[in-house]
Amino acid sequence: MPSPNSPAAVRLQSKPRPSACLLQAWFSVLLVVQCLIPAHAASQPSLSGIYPHLAMFNPDGECGTGAVVPWADRLWVITYAPHKPTGSADKLYEITADLTQIIRPESVGGTSANRMIHRESGQLFIGPYVIDGKRQVRVLTPDRMPGRLTGNARHLTDPARWIYVATMEEGFYEVNVHTLEARELYPDANRDQQRLGSHAGPLLPGYHGKGLYSAQGRMVYANNGEYSPAAMSRPETPSGCLAEWDGHDWRVVRRQQFTDVTGPGGLEGNRSPEDPLWSIGWDHRSLILMLLDRGTWHSFRLPKSSHSYDGAHGWNTEWPRIRDIGRGDWLMTMHGAFWRFPRRFRIGATAGIIPESNYLKVIGDFARWGDRIVFGCDDTAKAEFLNKRRAKGEISPPQSQSNLWFVRPGAIDDFGPVLGRGGLWMKEDIAADVPSEPFLIAGYDRRGLHLSHGGSGAVTVRVEVDARGDGAWRRSRELQLGPKDHRWVELTETGTWLRLVAPQPIREATAWFQFSNEDRRSSRPASIFDGLARPSSEPWLGGWLLPLDRDRRTLAISSVQVVGAEVSHLGTYELHGNLELRPIDPAAAPAPPEPRVHARMPTQVVVHDGASILFVDDQQNRWRLPVGDPSLADISPVGYRVDREVATERDLFNAGGTFFELPAENAGGFAKVRPVATHNLRIHDYCSYRGLLVMTGVDLNRAGRNRHILRSTDGKAAVWAGVIDDVWKLGKPRGTGGPWKRTAVAAGIPSDPYLLTGYDQKRISFSHESPVTLRIRVEIDVTGTGIWTSYATFDVPPGSEIRHVFPRAFSAYWLRVTSDHDGLATVQLQYD
Repeated sequence: MPSPNSPAAVRLQSKPRPSACLLQAWFSVLLVVQCLIPAHAASQPSLSGIYPHLAMFNPDGECGTGAVVPWADRLWVITYAPHKPTGSADKLYEITADLTQIIRPESVGGTSANRMIHRESGQLFIGPYVIDGKRQVRVLTPDRMPGRLTGNARHLTDPARWIYVATMEEGFYEVNVHTLEARELYPDANRDQQRLGSHAGPLLPGYHGKGLYSAQGRMVYANNGEYSPAAMSRPETPSGCLAEWDGHDWRVVRRQQFTDVTGPGGLEGNRSPEDPLWSIGWDHRSLILMLLDRGTWHSFRLPKSSHSYDGAHGWNTEWPRIRDIGRGDWLMTMHGAFWRFPRRFRIGATAGIIPESNYLKVIGDFARWGDRIVFGCDDTAKAEFLNKRRAKGEISPPQSQSNLWFVRPGAIDDFGPVLGRGGLWMKEDIAADVPSEPFLIAGYDRRGLHLSHGGSGAVTVRVEVDARGDGAWRRSRELQLGPKDHRWVELTETGTWLRLVAPQPIREATAWFQFSNEDRRSSRPASIFDGLARPSSEPWLGGWLLPLDRDRRTLAISSVQVVGAEVSHLGTYELHGNLELRPIDPAAAPAPPEPRVHARMPTQVVVHDGASILFVDDQQNRWRLPVGDPSLADISPVGYRVDREVATERDLFNAGGTFFELPAENAGGFAKVRPVATHNLRIHDYCSYRGLLVMTGVDLNRAGRNRHILRSTDGKAAVWAGVIDDVWKLGKPRGTGGPWKRTAVAAGIPSDPYLLTGYDQKRISFSHESPVTLRIRVEIDVTGTGIWTSYATFDVPPGSEIRHVFPRAFSAYWLRVTSDHDGLATVQLQYD
């Protein structure tokens, strides 16, 4: 890099356009890299797009991936620790085309997720590092620019020489791209925590900043959290904000949680001052997409796929992004879904946002590198943060670690089936003739709308549709509801956006959508799971799993062989970064922690009482789940893992042969659980390690030559390893069960809630052993928040069985039933 006063530097400042030629040359280099990248597959062990040797570690409570950017013939990656405004042990990683990982000596760490390519100077700004086209690294050290760096943006008045840098606690700087002079515009709140009483800054509402971008004469900043006791436990707490700055004054655009802020210029920033700006966020109802176009803000709403991101404190989201991945449409990650995002999204052209699939990984950033999308993940955290519950038991903290995940662009459509839930209103008073925000309906095959209200009179709700995303709204139909009524309708409307209008005021209105696509998965696990034990397997290999701390960087396994009721301990093994599973010498010192002791499985977490699977959460709420294979209800002599964190603040819940995604308590908890896959296998334990999902419960007689089965060097022990999102391929969610099975019921007393969401085809049957007809009312919780409404009432004569098939487009979170008489009743459901 020339000095700021050299002739070369003067030319860069006065004639920025020629630098476009440099960028074109760099992009040509990237095309060469595309040809080189496939060569890495043979040189390094990998499974499901995870290369264990690329795992990144730190000694802190979390090791997330903050940014992933291809630049100057390499891939550059930074990691972050939870709260390190003055630096940390985290590194800047340089990765070559053959997947050699280089730890840069300039590393200063911190909690950084900012990245930007400054086109005029030909430099990458990533975290506190500035990298030129020759891979020379300069550092903005924390003493010069303290704070948790979260975003970069083009300068409003002198973009050729300066950029903006924002911190998570409302620190703002402008940085000279040549000299790296950092001017403080607003101080980072970490400097004054004692006076403020928290990390939240005094400048804007909310806390936990995320995105930064400039467009249309303003700098836009998003934060996605709130620092309060309510925000730590209640997702509906008002939180975060989207704000803009004109160079002098701040204005809050919207007081809700927002993450990414970007535009069609992507990492370089918009080229034209007229280009639009996009920001994504959410509240307790649904996702929110904000569009700044021609100086005016516009808002849209989209369904949520997962609720694991819903904490009002903002910790659960990491950094969702909208990024160019070299395929035309961009890729957006938000609330556990991959979305196609149109690169020309603006007013009059809002069609093209389409859900592609659901995922389980926690993704901090991603980029196209060669013929792969590289996702930087947040995989294994030493700290449980607020994600604690009795069902997990006490597990010794692992060393925090994360990895990259390499995925072919076409494979993005092949993960979890599309699912979307969310609303426009939730028990709110609605004014007359005020249209709701537009809600996305494109991309879903099955669409249902739940409407209800608490008023004493009849009401009408008008449905309007924007078919092509051009803003031309047309009336589709009118829906009538009686006093305090609930109504479900299948949405057959075609188009992009739907909105609701009430011709009269409505009290306590709820408008909630449940969307899905047909789940085309098989009921059989994919061949990558060959070798996992079936209920009938004998012998089979179990084992307790424990990723080790203290920089050992290995996974310990206490391996056992099970034959009927007999258990033989085979010894303790270690899985290494080269995927070699080796026995540990019992005489070696110091001995690693024993997983059977330090990763104990709590007992009696779930109970199968004949009707279904019963789970009682930490607040003593009772919940019921379907049973996959009834033979799995018999606990094996070594038990099995029911609940464990498999990505930072994300749990897999394993019950009755089904894996469920379980959000943290502060993100809805068990009320927002959803099925992922029904495996009907004897999975004993599971955890994350070096970005992999590792499971025990292996039948070597069925393993064949499956490379996902890792055998020990002595031939005795084995584990399965892949990626968390392989779990979708275990099998379509299905099962039987219900709230009652020959259960003594009392008149007027509702049953336990029984899970309804996430299943494809649903049937229910009613019978009883009473001498009189029982009138059984079916109620549904459509929002997952305990707002119960009536679905239907069934008269069940003595000695009869009544059956009902739910419409394919119908869904809700939970179902419960109530009888009008005492009796011995059965209500069972079949999910296919």
